[in-house]
Amino acid sequence: MSAAPIKVLVIDDEPPIRKLLRMGLSTQGYEILEASNGKVALEKLGEGPALIILDLGLPDIQGHELLRTIRARNEAVPIVVLSSRGDEAGKVQALDLGADDYLTKPFGMDELLARLRAALRHQLQVQGERPVFRTGDLSVDLVRRIVKLGEREIKLSPKEYDLLRVLVQHAGKVLTHRFLLKELWDELTDAQYLRVYVRQLRQKIEADPERPQYVLTETGIGYRLKAGD
Repeated sequence: MSAAPIKVLVIDDEPPIRKLLRMGLSTQGYEILEASNGKVALEKLGEGPALIILDLGLPDIQGHELLRTIRARNEAVPIVVLSSRGDEAGKVQALDLGADDYLTKPFGMDELLARLRAALRHQLQVQGERPVFRTGDLSVDLVRRIVKLGEREIKLSPKEYDLLRVLVQHAGKVLTHRFLLKELWDELTDAQYLRVYVRQLRQKIEADPERPQYVLTETGIGYRLKAGD
């Protein structure tokens, strides 16, 4: 018997976008549930989607409010937000409310599929951390606290390691400045401290710190570690 297809709930009020997503995701074996507004979306939650694509610009309910409601009902389901706006504040708010990722319209189907795979992979990792994380030449042994580039061991300060560990635990997912500051310092501190440690970490693990391949900047929002192999 083949495995049941993964259900994806698409919440978007634009029929052309829903059609695009239905066609693009169906060809990849996903089962599509559709909702054109927040009311229908909340009803469809009962069908147990494994992943949600949420447009923030809905006609009947503010997108962030719907996101908050969905998260209150289901803490675990991955949510990828679609936004036609370029406003960073709206994306940051969505991520802080529990969205796993975002894409700005117009978007490419390949990029969306990659984000969906990363969100599903991250959900699987949350329950049981993999002891050794690998992406490219970078490996992080979370049990022995050993970081390597190829065969060369990289020495990190305790705070640099803590930063990398949090990024590894959420690999592939964009983490806001606020989230990282809260995870790394007991008291919320200036984002400049975070930038300093990101710069130091890149100096040690990136071939070219000015063009990072692993610790990626999401401008005005936060950082994302390249997803694992």
